[in-house]
Amino acid sequence: MAGPDRQQLSLPFFQRHGYEPAMPTIIPPDAPALPAAFDILGIAVFALTGALSAAQMRQTFVTVAFFALMTGVGGGTLRDLLIGAPVFWVRDPFVVPVCLAVAILAWFTPVRWWQGRLLEWADAMGLAVYSGFGTIKAMAWGVPPVPAMVMGVVTGCVGGIVRDVVAGQPSILMRPELYVTAGALAAAVAATGLALGFAPVLTWAIAASAGFALRGAAIHWSLGLPAHEGAD
Repeated sequence: MAGPDRQQLSLPFFQRHGYEPAMPTIIPPDAPALPAAFDILGIAVFALTGALSAAQMRQTFVTVAFFALMTGVGGGTLRDLLIGAPVFWVRDPFVVPVCLAVAILAWFTPVRWWQGRLLEWADAMGLAVYSGFGTIKAMAWGVPPVPAMVMGVVTGCVGGIVRDVVAGQPSILMRPELYVTAGALAAAVAATGLALGFAPVLTWAIAASAGFALRGAAIHWSLGLPAHEGAD
């Protein structure tokens, strides 16, 4: 039960004392900024990284499917909750089947097909695709450009972070190569393109290409930002 102190600090309390907090207006778009196929592409790529992670650990199919769904929708779910949009995969009849199809693919293909750095490259593609998409969707919902860029990074990074944490593996954030920076680049390019009046589809393509190029360069050449030197 709410106590008197909590009631006194409610929104009417501030309004009675002449303070009107600045509340951003989130306006649902009349139509999606990008075709649904773009969203499904990002989900499928991220779901594949989750499914392959579980398959390489020799988990059951249920676990493989769970990893695929969790990784595929994790970042987008948090984004939608933050911007006030309906959680996309709850209303889309294709998202869960796509994640399950990806899980079946990972389950029935030999693990040796996915050895090496293929998992990292698939994750790089998902990061770039989804960071740009998340930014464009957030701006379509009326989110200002800078917060929309943050939503793009959230969309692109959270699924992979959750995947690594649940798998008990070192998070991609703790590795020296550029990761979040690549997602931030894709998000920044997407926000800039929309601000300049470019079409959303063209903006998304340029943003995804830029993010993937930077992440791919980081994987190939082990590029990273300088680390803190410590307390010396």
